Amino acid sequence: MANMRVDPIDIIAALGGRARAASAVLARLPTATKANGLRQAAAAIRAAAPAIEAANATDMVNAAAAGLSSAVLDRLRLDPARIDAMAAGVDAVAGLPDPVGELIDEREAPSGIILKRLRVPIGVIGIVYESRPNVTADAAALCVMSGNAVILRGGSEAVESNRAIHAAFVAGLSAAGLPGDAVLRVESTDRALVGAMLTAAGLIDMIVPRGGKTLVARVQAEARVPVLAHLDGINHVYVDASADPAMAEAIVVNAKMRRTGVCGAMETVLIDRDYAGTASLMAALSDSGCEVRGDPAIRAIAPQVIAANSDDWDTEYLDAIASAALVDGVEGAMAHIAAHGSHHTDAIVANDSDVAERFLSGVDSAIVLWNASTQFADGSEFGLGAEIGIATGRLHARGPVALEGLTTYKWVGRGTGQVRG
Repeated sequence: MANMRVDPIDIIAALGGRARAASAVLARLPTATKANGLRQAAAAIRAAAPAIEAANATDMVNAAAAGLSSAVLDRLRLDPARIDAMAAGVDAVAGLPDPVGELIDEREAPSGIILKRLRVPIGVIGIVYESRPNVTADAAALCVMSGNAVILRGGSEAVESNRAIHAAFVAGLSAAGLPGDAVLRVESTDRALVGAMLTAAGLIDMIVPRGGKTLVARVQAEARVPVLAHLDGINHVYVDASADPAMAEAIVVNAKMRRTGVCGAMETVLIDRDYAGTASLMAALSDSGCEVRGDPAIRAIAPQVIAANSDDWDTEYLDAIASAALVDGVEGAMAHIAAHGSHHTDAIVANDSDVAERFLSGVDSAIVLWNASTQFADGSEFGLGAEIGIATGRLHARGPVALEGLTTYKWVGRGTGQVRG
């Protein structure tokens, strides 16, 4: 009997109940109290740096033995500088404006009741993530500052690192008088626990997946709880005939090659047939180390370009590879994006403001940019501080999701005895 497996649903139910009780406390805490808790959590992470680094060394050995890729190993690795940056990120969240209690709007109803719409926490957030142990601290800090309790389920490859970071974070919160159950961690690496979280309606109010396409696809397919996520970052840069060639080359190369593995990286460049600098633009991409796969019209201008197939327009490479096509002006670009884009981030390079405004209003993506690289698709670049992720859905939040995206709202009405006839 001692070895009887505990039902994953029961485990998540117990965690959900503890988190719900903590969320009720957090929702009423003043900004200064939450901020102090985060500052003490950051201090506790710094104090625990040797233990965190030792735990991470164990994870690194196990991950290497399991044959994980160099990219995963890099995301997993912690060193003193990364641990200090993690703590600094928690401190930074403590200094952000608190959205809880913010007045969104106010009006007097025909009845004479004064109505206010106020930001409030969502409640209990579930975070399912892989590889990056810094998400443990980032997600915890954002949830606490926005008045939400959080249940964290990290990947098995980072289990020791996540355990050490979580212990330090909770110690800091408790030292400041905040409930330790505000940040809970699923200790088991059993994948069935993820499934239990995804179906925990009533216990968990929102799920945020942070990880690869396989994880996000599973979450979106199985969840019975609202999900805040994006699946693909198939991002485009459209170069209009009016674009400045030097600007176009700088933006396109940066959008693809600054960091090829981030979700904001450009995957497809679309070029107006009337743009005069196509050959030079293709050469700039190739010279930067990018493999370019193009349609026949592009290859007629730039023979070094490899022939694209139909799958290329729908592929998130996350590598030094880009697809390229000629299109019939901004309307052709928008049609291509509508057919192949993922509603993440798309950009136009143009000097013609009318064309740019047509693009900005006509492209249905969470982020649209004019004369700027898609690599700016990042919460810190938007002045939001740390982000919980990028959302590409149409409900609740879109784009980089930070503190405000972890709140909802309620209506508060103050009357003088009104009754409805």
